[in-house]
Amino acid sequence: MRITDLLTFDTMAMDLQATTKDGVIDELVDTLSAAGILSDKASFKEAIHAREAQSTTGVGEGIAIPHAKNDAVKKPAIAFGKAVDGIDYDSLDGQPARLFFMIAAPAGGAQTHLEALAKLSGILMNEDVRTELLHAKTKEEVIETINLHDEIEKDEEVVLAPTGDEDDDNLVLAVTACPTGIAHTYMAADALKNQAVKMGVPIKVETNGSGGIKNRLTEEEIKKAKGIIVAADVNVETNRFHGKNVVTVPVADGIKRPEELINMALDTTRPAYVAKDDKGATNSSGERKGFYKHLMSGVSNMLPFVVAGGILMAIAFMFGITSFDPTKSDYHPFAEALWAIGNKSAFALMVPILAGFIAMSIADRPGLAPGMVGGMLAVMGGSGFLGGLIAGFLAGYLVEAIKKMLSGMPQALDGLKPTLLYPLLGVTSTGLIMYYIINPPASWLNKLMADTLNSMDGTNIVLLGLVLGGMMAIDMGGPFNKASYAFGFAAIEAGNYAPITAAMIGGMVPPLAIALSMILFKKKYTKTQRGSIVSNIVMGASFITEGAIPFAAADPLRVIPSMIAGSATAGALAMAFGCRVPAPHGGIFVIGLDKAHWPMFLLALLIGVVVSAVIYGLIKKRPEELEVK
Repeated sequence: MRITDLLTFDTMAMDLQATTKDGVIDELVDTLSAAGILSDKASFKEAIHAREAQSTTGVGEGIAIPHAKNDAVKKPAIAFGKAVDGIDYDSLDGQPARLFFMIAAPAGGAQTHLEALAKLSGILMNEDVRTELLHAKTKEEVIETINLHDEIEKDEEVVLAPTGDEDDDNLVLAVTACPTGIAHTYMAADALKNQAVKMGVPIKVETNGSGGIKNRLTEEEIKKAKGIIVAADVNVETNRFHGKNVVTVPVADGIKRPEELINMALDTTRPAYVAKDDKGATNSSGERKGFYKHLMSGVSNMLPFVVAGGILMAIAFMFGITSFDPTKSDYHPFAEALWAIGNKSAFALMVPILAGFIAMSIADRPGLAPGMVGGMLAVMGGSGFLGGLIAGFLAGYLVEAIKKMLSGMPQALDGLKPTLLYPLLGVTSTGLIMYYIINPPASWLNKLMADTLNSMDGTNIVLLGLVLGGMMAIDMGGPFNKASYAFGFAAIEAGNYAPITAAMIGGMVPPLAIALSMILFKKKYTKTQRGSIVSNIVMGASFITEGAIPFAAADPLRVIPSMIAGSATAGALAMAFGCRVPAPHGGIFVIGLDKAHWPMFLLALLIGVVVSAVIYGLIKKRPEELEVK
């Protein structure tokens, strides 16, 4: 797609009358509306201002690119405006803006014109183009200038230095990304590439745009690179850069400070980047791979729904165990509102979010819609959490297969893939397989599990508590921990609160036990370690097992068995005492929901904490003199 397919005579205002930033936005929105691009002018204008509130679209060099994706946009378009005298637009370089390009993107179809927008950003980084546009007298001259520099975009590997040496030891890599994935992403990429050519430095830039990731950095390139620039305002994959010189800045800095960033990337004296999540299966760059990576992507995006929904449900229970039901005697309208938000909204979205982000981790953005639809079908079909897991992986790999199947299509039809073919084929295939093949056996298995749990009593339920509690302490946030929690969470849907109670108490023990051990065996810990006593108490009480990870990482052979012993003990005792906490998260703050047994929960927790604290305190070595210093 060429830029002039989106930028036409009807969407151009050669001489803007506005004198303020808001005036420019109003005038360009009016231009788009008059050209028949918008169905709701007010809605689109609101979206433009919302984007400006995130960060200014005045990118410097006299250019502003206000943009938004919105349902009010009938078809993608670009509006052009010019103000020779300049208008204060809060630009990144503090200079007045003279050239304005307003990008209007349909809410679900920005990918169709991504190629044109990427090329536009590159063209505008050319000083000669800016000069020609500024001095253009007619709309024809604007179109002619754009067409002259509008070349078909190609995925590039490495932009070579003038020497042509791709194997240069000064190879710099970069990743750019902005919230909408339209303008700043590509402006920053082109600014870095242009500056690198001037400096004689080979560079490759990965763009995380609206159409997904392009020019993805390979493991070999990352290993060879001298430094890596991450210019992004959204989360991008950074664990793969473990041990490298990484420069992390907002995407706007990639536009206005490219030379400084490249010099920082070439500076070998800077400290190496340490991946934040360096647990589990990793490659040489520190990035999780395969099944576990995709699973954790789904779980991490689901957890906010679990936490928020669980706590709101817990608060609703405080008004009465059935206070959310208008037909019950303890009904309270505020409890009903909290229940609607927590249970019927946040909880209802958990499984679709889990499935959607697993699929997205596998197949990038085209996997999101099929994954979420598959997750929703899992909920509707009774296969629940288990069905959601299957739906996520099913959708992700189906979309990957669809991508390969359609890879031979003519390039002219590429725009149809992300907006029509991927979602249609992905949603349909995932939905049919879930409906006819996955849901029947998965829902039967869910019912069997619920019936089995409900029939457990005596020794069996205590053994279950021992296993689930102990699993929470094996890797403290890793696969075993998440598997135990997932089992407990799935049981909630069946109305059985025993497993989640065992998992919660087991997860609370390690941080609390570490804190108690530091109090009881003070001389075996350094002053720095003892400084984390309060934080471990808070995290343990809040059911955040990860507070104990630094100690487990430093002394795994002693810490992990000690913590397993206490967590397993607490889980078994909680089951033996009949504790049932009807909340998926919250720790000490929700145990009061089990009005009959909360004192026994505290007793089980205390015993488990003491067991782990004493065992570890006794077997732990005293710190060496160097550690103390």
